[in-house]
Order: sequence, then structure tokens, then C-alpha cells
Amino acid sequence: MKHVLSCAGALAALALPTLAHAHNVYADDHAPIGVMADHAHKQGEFMVSFRAMHMEMSGNQIGTDDVAADTIVTTVPNRFAGMPMQPPTLRIVPTEMRTDMYMLGMMYAPSDAVTLMVMGHYIEKEMDHLTYQGGMGTTVLGTFQTNPKALGDTKVAALFPLIGIPEAGAMRADELTLKAGISLPTGSTDETATVLTPMGMQPTVRVPYMMQAGTGTWDLEPALTYKARRGAIGFGAQAAASIRLDSNKWGYAFGDTYEATAWASYRPAQWISLSSRAKARTMGRIDGIDPNIMGPVQTANPDFQGGERVDLLAGVNLVGTHGALAGHRLGIELGLPIYQDLNGPQMAADWNLTVGWQKAF
Repeated sequence: MKHVLSCAGALAALALPTLAHAHNVYADDHAPIGVMADHAHKQGEFMVSFRAMHMEMSGNQIGTDDVAADTIVTTVPNRFAGMPMQPPTLRIVPTEMRTDMYMLGMMYAPSDAVTLMVMGHYIEKEMDHLTYQGGMGTTVLGTFQTNPKALGDTKVAALFPLIGIPEAGAMRADELTLKAGISLPTGSTDETATVLTPMGMQPTVRVPYMMQAGTGTWDLEPALTYKARRGAIGFGAQAAASIRLDSNKWGYAFGDTYEATAWASYRPAQWISLSSRAKARTMGRIDGIDPNIMGPVQTANPDFQGGERVDLLAGVNLVGTHGALAGHRLGIELGLPIYQDLNGPQMAADWNLTVGWQKAF
């Protein structure tokens, strides 16, 4: 979290307004910072972006209901029961998780008809766990934390403006952009950590699926985005998907993901725009299993992955309007879940924050 706040402080000065002559850029030319691939560029334009995202999770749910750790370790069967050192029920429970993701992106338009995009990721994750003693009961043996850090998958895409790119500063504008994207399996899928077992041992094992930085699969990532502006009012919507095209080298694939989002914004001045957004997401269970991921913990079970979630988000876009700061953009967006139906037991999301900088040349 402190890294994301540091990014926000360092970038904020790039978007401060002044009374000097304003360039023809507006804060609501772009969607809220959490919406990717919302716009194309004119021929010859180049854009660099950097985003930092922080997400926190805590507690556990089965479906829409909260479930206590003591209940999980006394009632939820262990998928691996019967194998050596595997108890009949789950005996390790994740309690909190923090994720920091850093995304560096570049866009270039070789023509008005297409904009090319690439984005790389670096991901840090922390998960806190409770380990219960032995094969039954509710006596806590101790706690431990896993903390993998690695490069994530690389995204490449071509953006096609189906409705022409509006002129800069247009007070009435409509954009419709089609994204044809692929996720390349450049992220790590074999991260390890030292854990505390119910028998008090501390082996080094491969961390479960959600703690890995990459998917290991080639994924198709289409999206369609509509964005409009009527004077100081802006609005838009996007439908997007991540469709797994194969299984990875370990024999599994994450579930397909489908997202829909819609937003509205208000621009009180050229340099600032305020937004509100709703996002709905559904993700399937993992297909297959990694034979190296095993243990009496819910995160090792491919069936305890995915589900449905709805978030509400509030954001602000800032843009520099003169001199050396002209065109530098800063976006901030804070989100909270209002509905979660999880294939659990599974950790529930608490909140997320995205801070991003963008500059076109």
C-alpha cells in the first residue's frame, strides 16, 4: 500500500492546473484509470502509461455467506485426504491477503485505423495463514506468511476505433473501440514458500494458484468500449473477457473471466474530472490441477476458485494543461465490493486502489 501512495504523491504534481494558457486537453478525454484499452490514437501518436494497483482481502466466504476459520477446519473436506500426511478436513486457513501490481504500458498508432498496445506486469503478493494443530479440533498451532514476488503475464493488443477518434477538446464526442488482445504466458507459475504444517513441520512448497504471478496459458482478451461526452458530462461502458486457449505446462488453466463495467463522470474544470463506476465480474473454477500444489488449505483446491463479484468505484482524473506538464495525466480510483458470491471457502475482497500516469506524444 505504501508503494501505491508513494506513486500517487510523485505523480500528482504532473497534473496540477495553472492560470496559464490552456492546451486543448481535457481530464475526461480518458476513462477512469481502472478501465483499460478505452481509447485509440491518431496516426503517429505514442503513449506511455504506468499504473500501480493495491488490493486487500480478508475473511472467508462460502457463496455469499461469511464462514469462520474454526468452521472451515472442522467441516470442509480436504481434497487430498488419504494421501500421506493429509488430514480429513482443511487445517490451514488464509486470513488476509495483499496484492501490489505494477503495470507499464505503451501504445502506438501506425495509422488512424489501428493502435497497438503492450503492457507488462510485476506482482507482489502477501498472504497470512492460521495453521491448526493435528488432524482435528480447533487448537491453533501458529501462523505463517507467504510472499511471492515475480513478473506477471504480458498483454498485447490491437485497438480498432469503430467510431472515429474525436477532435481534441470536442464538447460532444462518441467513441467505440474494439480490442483484439492476447495475454502471453510470461509470468511465473512455479513460485515457492515455506509453510507451517499441522504437524509442526516447515517445508518449502509451491504456493497455491492464486499466489502465482502468471497463468501459464495463452489467453484471448477481447473488449468493446463505448465512451461519450456531452459538455461536462461523460459516460461509457465496456464489456471484456479473458478466455483460456490452452492448459499450462502443469496441466491446469484458470477459469474464463467475463467483465462488464459502466461509468459516468463530471468535469467541473478542464483539468479535473470526477467519476463513479460499477463493475461486475464472473470467473470460472480452475480446470485441471497442478500435481505440485497440495495441502489441507482451500487455496490448493481448484474447485475453490472463481465466483461472481460486483464493485462500486469512485475516481478522479487530472491533466496538466500548459507548458511542460501539458498532457500529463494522473488517475486515481478506489473500489469496494458490494456483492460477492464465491466458490468457497474462498477469501473475500475488501477494497482496491489504482493510481496511474499517462502521457501521449
